[in-house]
Amino acid sequence: MTDRRDLAALLHPLVQSLIAAEQPVLAAHGISMWGYAVLGALDDQAVRTQTALADAIGADKTRIIGTLDKLQEAGLISRVPDPRDRRARLLSISAAGSEVCRSVRAAILAHEERLLARLSADERASFLSAVQTLSRLSREEIVKGG
Repeated sequence: MTDRRDLAALLHPLVQSLIAAEQPVLAAHGISMWGYAVLGALDDQAVRTQTALADAIGADKTRIIGTLDKLQEAGLISRVPDPRDRRARLLSISAAGSEVCRSVRAAILAHEERLLARLSADERASFLSAVQTLSRLSREEIVKGG
C-alpha cells in the first residue's frame, strides 16, 4: 500500500484555490466561470453549434442557455440559426468577446506564473507536461483507468 493520497484528493484543494483566485478576475470582466469556458471554447474554434459547444466544455446544452443569453446580451457572442438545421443555433465569438477572453486569460496566467515560480524550472516543466498529457485523455479513458 502506498502512502500517496489519491489524485482527486491531492488536486481538489489546488483546483478549488485556483478557481477562487479566478473569481475576482471574472467578476471584473462581468462574466461567470461558465461564460469564460464558453468564450475560451469559441475563441479556439470560432463557430460551433450549441450542442458541440456544450460537449466541448462538458456542460449540458440546456443548462448553458442562460450563460449564452448573458454573453449575447453583452455583445460577446452571437447566435444565429443554422441554415442546415433551423432548430440548431450556430455560436460565434465577437471581437469584444475575444478581447474579454484574452484579457481574462492573461490575468489568470499571470497569477499562475507567480504560483508556478515556487517550483524549480525542472519541476515546473515536468508538472506542466504531466498535466497537459493527462488533460488530453478523454473522460472515458480516465474513468476506465487509462
